[in-house]
Amino acid sequence: MLRLAVLVSGGGTNLQALIDAIDAGTVKNAEISVVISNKKDAYALTRAKEHEIKSVCVSPKDYENRQGFEAALLGELKKEKIDLVVLAGYLVILPKGLIKAYPNKIINIHPSLIPSFCGAGYYGLRVHEAVLKRGVKVTGATVHFVDEGTDTGPIILQKAVEVEKRDKPETLQRRVMEQAEWKILPKAVDLIANGRLTVENGIVTVDGA
Repeated sequence: MLRLAVLVSGGGTNLQALIDAIDAGTVKNAEISVVISNKKDAYALTRAKEHEIKSVCVSPKDYENRQGFEAALLGELKKEKIDLVVLAGYLVILPKGLIKAYPNKIINIHPSLIPSFCGAGYYGLRVHEAVLKRGVKVTGATVHFVDEGTDTGPIILQKAVEVEKRDKPETLQRRVMEQAEWKILPKAVDLIANGRLTVENGIVTVDGA
């Protein structure tokens, strides 16, 4: 059974999608062992409690330096014997020590088709504002492994979503979540939990695909 830690900063809609997929059996051989947020009032922590999942706040603001934060975060992951870290709307730059401790064992969901509209400064609603400003016709979401760069790790899954003429950033954000994020994040976890992914030279291959 793959033990998951889900890291989130806000409402936790992707967390909920993952909880629902595990409950429905579409994600097999995985369980959420802990939900960690950098914000004490994040609604994601409430979602975790409602599903009897351990919830913890580990905030950089509570530590004198990044080393203290890194040690606390790593400590929580080690304590729960975590196999896979899932970043689901986590708006904190991960300590490099954590990334090195979990090579190809940290995944992130990003609300665009990487390598478009990604990297420093592209997060949350800002991504969708940039998409509309550029006038692209297709956007979407990407699940990727996390490395020491920003949105530069090996791509696991992507799903496209059409941009509509009437779209505002908020409506596009919602549709990308519903049509792409909530589908490919659980699918990626299921592939990993069941040993169906291999990574070679920065390229992900799905076994049997």
